[in-house]
Amino acid sequence: MTTSPAQPFVPAVRLNNGTQIPAVGLGTYKLNGVDGSKAIGSALDVGYRLVDSAFNYENEGTVGHAVRTSQVPRDQIFVTSKLPGRHQQYDQAITTVQESVYRTGLDYIDLYLIHWPNPQVGKYVEAYRALVDLMKDGLIKAVGVSNFLPEHLHAVIDATGVVPVINQIEFHPYFPQIDAIKVHRELGIQTESWSPVGRGNTVASEPIVQQIAAKHGKSPVQVILRWHTQLGTIPLPKSATPSRQLENLSIFDFTLSDEDIAAITSLGREDGRLANQDPAVYEEF
Repeated sequence: MTTSPAQPFVPAVRLNNGTQIPAVGLGTYKLNGVDGSKAIGSALDVGYRLVDSAFNYENEGTVGHAVRTSQVPRDQIFVTSKLPGRHQQYDQAITTVQESVYRTGLDYIDLYLIHWPNPQVGKYVEAYRALVDLMKDGLIKAVGVSNFLPEHLHAVIDATGVVPVINQIEFHPYFPQIDAIKVHRELGIQTESWSPVGRGNTVASEPIVQQIAAKHGKSPVQVILRWHTQLGTIPLPKSATPSRQLENLSIFDFTLSDEDIAAITSLGREDGRLANQDPAVYEEF
């Protein structure tokens, strides 16, 4: 992974298929069109190499344009997309992933996830089987899931023998799913965090976060993102502002103490989900 002197160091995380990916990625929800492409392009310029998208974000073309026009070599950029719930039937999953690749204008997508299990529909296993078959064909390089509970993870592993490389879940100080991380580690799955600093809530304004940030001479958001990486998750912060993008990436030049981590984790709430999206019952289409 090449960096210029202006780019911060970002360590790599090894996935269960041997691939290494950056320890922080860029969330792209609502980064669309020309402005979205510019924002993703600036993120690549400051050092991001992991870009997270989804079919339902309607910005796979935007992501692809930013990647194709970037000075960063394609093989240094890790592109992720996700399968929507309405296309989990095997044949539909195949054509949807093909469409995703066509939208990006790239030759392949590095990682494809099932966006939500949609257990009431009950087709996530055949959707996962489709992703595994597409991986064998080379259209995608790795398969994973998002918002899967342990029973969903065991179901797809038992059906295919292929362990997801990643489970991307809601994870932030108000909803620290520590038990999920433990399950993922036991299975050899890497955890990614969506909405890592919350969305429209007050995590960064919490006094304990402010105090820890002041102690380390960092911003509250940097402290929260460092909390993620030290817990072993890959956070996916979203920003369209170059200065903020650089700030979000510059989190590996300090270390939180065990007490700091415990204090931030203690902010967890029983109702900490941002939108009450419990994968056991939530259906996404």
